[in-house]
Amino acid sequence: MAFEGFELSQIAVDDVSLRVRHRGGGPPVLLLHGYPETHMMWARVAEGLAADHTVIVPDLRGYGASTKPPTSDDHETSSKRAMARDAIGLMQHFGFDRFDVAGHDRGGRVAYRLALDHPQAVRRVSVMDIIPTGEVWARADRRFALAYWHWSFLVQPNPMPEALIGANPEFFFFESQFGGLIPTFDREAYADYVRAARNPSVIHAMCEDYRAGAGYDRLLDEADRKAGRQIACPVQVLWGAKGALAAWYDTLAIWREWAPDVRGQALDCGHFIPEEKPEETLALLRAFFSE
Repeated sequence: MAFEGFELSQIAVDDVSLRVRHRGGGPPVLLLHGYPETHMMWARVAEGLAADHTVIVPDLRGYGASTKPPTSDDHETSSKRAMARDAIGLMQHFGFDRFDVAGHDRGGRVAYRLALDHPQAVRRVSVMDIIPTGEVWARADRRFALAYWHWSFLVQPNPMPEALIGANPEFFFFESQFGGLIPTFDREAYADYVRAARNPSVIHAMCEDYRAGAGYDRLLDEADRKAGRQIACPVQVLWGAKGALAAWYDTLAIWREWAPDVRGQALDCGHFIPEEKPEETLALLRAFFSE
C-alpha cells in the first residue's frame, strides 16, 4: 500500500480544502505534484524522506480530492501564486514557518513561485523537469507546438476543452500524452489519477491551471525578470535526459538567470522523474536538503 504510515487529512486553507498526507519527524519538506496527477505520484519518494524529515504532501487546489477554487476572469484563483499561498497556510497549519520544498511539473511552478513570493519561508527549493513558465512561452516554437500541444489546447476558452476532454478523460490525460509511461506508474496511484480525471470539476480546474499559466503566471514571471527579482535560496534543478528539456534547452543556464545558487543534473528517464527514478530522486533530494 502506498504511503505506508502516513496520516490522511482534509485541511481547510483559506478558500479551499486540501487533501493531505503527512508523516515523520525532523526538518519539514513539502512535496508538490504535477499535471495530470495527484499527490500519489510522490509515494515512493515520500516514504523514504519520512525516515528523517516531516513530509507533507497535498493535492494542489483543483486537483485530486482537494476542492476546486472559484473561477475568476483573470484566472488568479488557479494561479501558482494562489497555490503558493495555499502552501504557506498548509505548512503553518502543521507549525512550520520555514521549510524545504520540491515540486514536479506544475508543482515545480508552484515551488519557484513560492520561493519568489515568500522568500522568508523557503529554505531550499527543488524543481523537476521545468523551466520557468514565462521562459516556456517566450521560447515557444514549432517543436513546442507539436510536442506540447496540450499547453495551447487547455488554455482555450471554457467550455471547449472541458467538453472534448470529458468525452474520454483517461484517453486525453494519459494515453494520448503519456501512454508509453503508464506502466511506470504505481497501480494505486494511477487509479487515483484516473478517478480524479473523470470528475468534470477536476477537468475544469486543470484547464484553469493552464489558462493561468498562459496569462497570470506568465505576467508575474515577466514582471519579476523586469524588476530583477531572483530566488534567494539554493535551487536544485532535475530533468529527464530523455525528455524535452534535455533536447530543447540549456536548462541550468536558464535557471541561473533566476537564482544565484543553482545546481542540478539530468536523470536517465523521461518526464515523470519521481516515478521513473524514485531511488535516485530520493537520494538527490536527501543530499540537497541535508546541506
